[in-house]
Amino acid sequence: MSESGGVKDAGKSVGGFGGLAVYGERRVFVMLLLGFAAGLPNLLIFDTLSAWLRESGLTLSVIGFFALATLSYSLKFIWAPLIDRTTIPVLTKYLGHRRSWMLVTQAVVIFGLWSISGLNPSNALLAVACFAVLVGFFGATQDIVIDAWRIEAADDSRHGAMAAAYQMGYRVAMIVAGAVPLVLADLYNWNLSYAVMAALMGFGVMGVLLAPREKAHSIRPIPVGDVPSRPPLEVLEWIARLAVIAAAAMVIGSGLSGEAGPLNGLLGLFGLSEGGREAVAEAWKAKPGGVYLQVLSVLGGLSLLVLACWPIPGVKTRPGAYLAGSFGEPLKDFYKRFAGVATLILALICVYRLADFVLNIMNPFYLDLGFTKTELAEVRKVFGVIMTTLGVFVGGWSVAKLGLIRTMVIGAFMSPVSNLVFAWLATQGPSLSALTVAIGVDNVATGYAGTALIAYMSSLTSVGFTATQYALFSSLYALPGKLIASQSGRIVEASARAAEGSGPFAVLRGLFARLPEGSLAAGAATSGVTPQALGAGYVVFFLYSTVIGVFAIGLAFVVAAKQTALQERHAAEQAKTKA
Repeated sequence: MSESGGVKDAGKSVGGFGGLAVYGERRVFVMLLLGFAAGLPNLLIFDTLSAWLRESGLTLSVIGFFALATLSYSLKFIWAPLIDRTTIPVLTKYLGHRRSWMLVTQAVVIFGLWSISGLNPSNALLAVACFAVLVGFFGATQDIVIDAWRIEAADDSRHGAMAAAYQMGYRVAMIVAGAVPLVLADLYNWNLSYAVMAALMGFGVMGVLLAPREKAHSIRPIPVGDVPSRPPLEVLEWIARLAVIAAAAMVIGSGLSGEAGPLNGLLGLFGLSEGGREAVAEAWKAKPGGVYLQVLSVLGGLSLLVLACWPIPGVKTRPGAYLAGSFGEPLKDFYKRFAGVATLILALICVYRLADFVLNIMNPFYLDLGFTKTELAEVRKVFGVIMTTLGVFVGGWSVAKLGLIRTMVIGAFMSPVSNLVFAWLATQGPSLSALTVAIGVDNVATGYAGTALIAYMSSLTSVGFTATQYALFSSLYALPGKLIASQSGRIVEASARAAEGSGPFAVLRGLFARLPEGSLAAGAATSGVTPQALGAGYVVFFLYSTVIGVFAIGLAFVVAAKQTALQERHAAEQAKTKA
């Protein structure tokens, strides 16, 4: 994190016990508790809740609507400026800006989960839905505040360890929220299981009370002194602007979630018929065209958001100044501090994990090879989680020992290189040892790269805009993957057809001459190619995913060089000023 005027040295490292001493600090333990609190609500308001709803006799179409309760997690950047700029009466004085917000959001999440525990979806569905939305909104707001505290409570050399602890706590919470309520519901009932989940949020409260106060937080002033006050007109302007922001949120939410519901709700207000809404829903789910519509929806929603915050040309108004300052100033501050490299940094964030995001066909790949579901569960969900945790831990150590910039560059190599292991796995057939090696390498690499990116994005924020800037970065990095990943299956099948006969990839069929009988056979029959050709198609796909990652590697080197030069220039200017 940077102070308001410059760029901090993102390459500085700490070396106690080879960089491991950072894991013994109190704030890292606190981050583990807060990560647990952040991960608990998300699954409980849809994935786990859907099992309870189904047992209560509800249809799948009704259950599907509960996915919208998690929409707040995709839209949290919209109200992040409010979190940066608003204090909590009384609590802020004693706890500080971030901890007071954390305590309030956790209290509401606990209230929401406890309220759900006292209901029966079969006769109180609307109330369950309302409390699920409440938990989703305040759970997402809690995420905003925890991210901001994590950044403001530590220097750049500790961002890796803080990110690692957050991810570990989050993953434990996901396991708990996905498994414990089911077991308790089986042994007792769903009401008890959700009451227990509400009680487990107490770990988050404990984290807040143990957390040290953030180092600094300043609310940046928005100059409106020269803007005349016009209360009646300002009320109307606020209503109009907030209505456009709400519309933008619905459009963006439909794109990010892949659910047409919010967009159809908005279009329904403008008179779109039921048949028209059904057509939109079908187009939204179509493959691959629906993904393009979803991306266009996100871009269109962002355009609406810009429009809602844009000052009225030629007329100065307080709502216009406030919204332009709240949303525009964080971006302006970022471009000012990273002049000459800011756009490259945003591009790097967009492509950094792209090689991972395109791997959205891995379950079909494993099943095509001939692995059983039990084998996949044992290796991916047990061994894989352990390896991911190891990667996360090593990533945190790397930031402390090697510095942020070096860790970021190393992390850029991780996904492309680990994807080559899957190309090798494709040639091995249903070998459990080969699967274990591939999952181990990939999950360590994924954990390391994820920690590197979180730590790097954390270092790009500045005091006063921490929540807004980080929420924007974290929303930005997944969008390109959504578009490109939609083509993964088509690339495999097109490459498989190109490997048939004397096609351009025919030479790769020789890699699969000794595959065990039955391996790739079922998938090949579905795709209308030979098993050897399907294997060649998978190899081409994994090579393609590696090539995508090469762009991130090249961009990481460029950004590292330019950002380091910028830091050195700022350091020289500061030294000259002091002299």
